[in-house]
Amino acid sequence: MTKFTLTDLANRVHERAQAGAADSYTRTLIERGVPHCAKKLGEEAVETAIAAVQEDKDRLVSEAADLLYHLLVLMEARGVTLAQVEAELEKRTVQSGLAEKASRKS
Repeated sequence: MTKFTLTDLANRVHERAQAGAADSYTRTLIERGVPHCAKKLGEEAVETAIAAVQEDKDRLVSEAADLLYHLLVLMEARGVTLAQVEAELEKRTVQSGLAEKASRKS
């Protein structure tokens, strides 16, 4: 079994964003605009949270996959790459999570 990564998914989202809407759900989402993509992400976040509390592990895995996909679609719609997010996460590892959170501006 090959290892499928978030980078693989981000690349697939990017490729599908270039396809025609008739052939690509990803393209359809992006054509509907950033607000629509953000709404879909929010819906998936709620479904993931509900699955975590009320459903079994398999359902949580399924909803988490949907959440990650829709996050990457929203990022694609806004021109944000996974590499940019990874770089931000890397910057945050130089201090503890509590210290990093305290340093954020409200």
